[in-house]
Amino acid sequence: MENLEKNQLNINELDEEIQNSRKLKKHEEVERSIIKKFRKTIWSKFLSGIKEYELIQEGDKIAVCISGGKDSMLMAKCMQHLQKYSDINFEVEYLVMNPGYNEINKQRIIDNAEVLDIPIKMFETQIFDIVAVADGSPCYLCAKMRRGYLYRHAHKLGCNKIALGHHFDDVIETVLMSMLYAAEIKTMMPKLHSTNFKGMQLIRPMYKVHEEEILLWKRYNDLQFIQCACRFTENCVLGDNGGGSKRQEMKALIKKLKHTNKNIDMNIFRSIHNVNLSTVIGYKNDEGKHNFLDNFNNYKNDFCENDETNLDNISNEEN
Repeated sequence: MENLEKNQLNINELDEEIQNSRKLKKHEEVERSIIKKFRKTIWSKFLSGIKEYELIQEGDKIAVCISGGKDSMLMAKCMQHLQKYSDINFEVEYLVMNPGYNEINKQRIIDNAEVLDIPIKMFETQIFDIVAVADGSPCYLCAKMRRGYLYRHAHKLGCNKIALGHHFDDVIETVLMSMLYAAEIKTMMPKLHSTNFKGMQLIRPMYKVHEEEILLWKRYNDLQFIQCACRFTENCVLGDNGGGSKRQEMKALIKKLKHTNKNIDMNIFRSIHNVNLSTVIGYKNDEGKHNFLDNFNNYKNDFCENDETNLDNISNEEN
């Protein structure tokens, strides 16, 4: 990974030669845009997240999970380019789960994968059919079932990790949703251990990439991805904007707050990297719940004792 930037210089020179000798294919144009026009805002952020959170190790076999939207398709292209030129050896599978897409959505994913030269492996499920007749929240059940199917098929392919396309905006919106609607402070982690598939992990390589830049990349390359593939919301088959969900509500809130402070989004992001547990009333982990009162009476205030001694010394000196 450390040699990737040096290797990239040679790749850029090769790109110039290729461009001059022949017309680039669509997938080459798209890939080239990532490492040149969007180098600072997408490619560098992508690499930074992988390095900082140690998302990829030597010998990994990663199932890049593609939903068909802009985020996962861009992630697939970034992972594809990284695998070609990284000094870390790892394998990649491009996995598409069909939960019951209509034919338009399904064909759009297949067509985009062909245009972008992504060798996808699609498998079928009946998730939409099951969710349609189930009680409770269809979104929660659907997300849970999707994750389980992806882990299971990735495991069958010999993968030890699955990669999801959640980006910077997803992270900070999750923080706000957990506070405002779930009464807890909970983040979207850059990587997780699977609780049901031993030895497997979930990673989020797009963790530092802003959604605005993904949209700019999509429009620059004139690409059309599915936006909302759920059978219950098929009125938004294609486009950039989702429906009136809580996540959309958080997007609107952040946008409004940025009128007052343009750094609001980065401050939320940095805050989850800088939690001061000494000022938290209560928290929970794998060991259970904890409260600041648990050890409050055991606090030894050495500072105050020393402070009183210093005050006495100062008083004596003045006399």
